[in-house]
Amino acid sequence: MSLHIGDTAPNFTADSTVGEINLHKWAEDSWVFFFSHPADFTPVCTTEMGRTAQLADKFSARNTKPLGLSTDIVEEHWDWIHDVNSTQNTTVHFPILADPDCAIAKLYDMIHPGESDTEAVRSVFIIDPDKKIRLTMTYPMSVGRNFDEILRVIDALQLGDKNRIATPADWRPGDKVIIPPSIDNDEAAKLFPDGWEELRPYLRLTEAT
Repeated sequence: MSLHIGDTAPNFTADSTVGEINLHKWAEDSWVFFFSHPADFTPVCTTEMGRTAQLADKFSARNTKPLGLSTDIVEEHWDWIHDVNSTQNTTVHFPILADPDCAIAKLYDMIHPGESDTEAVRSVFIIDPDKKIRLTMTYPMSVGRNFDEILRVIDALQLGDKNRIATPADWRPGDKVIIPPSIDNDEAAKLFPDGWEELRPYLRLTEAT
């Protein structure tokens, strides 16, 4: 199954390290950072799980729930969490889904035969409170994720939803944002009363609020 931005995130019910999870019910009115791993007890995955736990307050501040997945069973996840906590100096509280039959991995197209027939690649799905997929990223098995970028994207998506803006290349919170061409100057004057810098008629920069 090929998923695209704007699709409804396929729902599922699965066992996890915090009990059975139904994705849509568990998400409630939060955003979800859903990310997959090739297997437990692997080095890159261990650092990623640890980094997610270390960033718990930052995800919470963005109303975002992390949700991990690995194609192993819950009992192995629990043993692995002990290693993550010990080696990464953190405490994992977010759930890790068990997917030993790869049902969820296949549902979300996380199994790439060129990489492995039984292990999920490093996929990322950012899912909004309406259960819509807002971003997808796929990393090869050997490359760890950039968590600064994951948080930056969540910030950009949430700011865009709030203020009907777009963000330029390398945008960071506090930087100027773009008024989309779909908003004409008359409407822009109402939405952005402090004005904007017009580099071109299609490229107008304004302060984020």
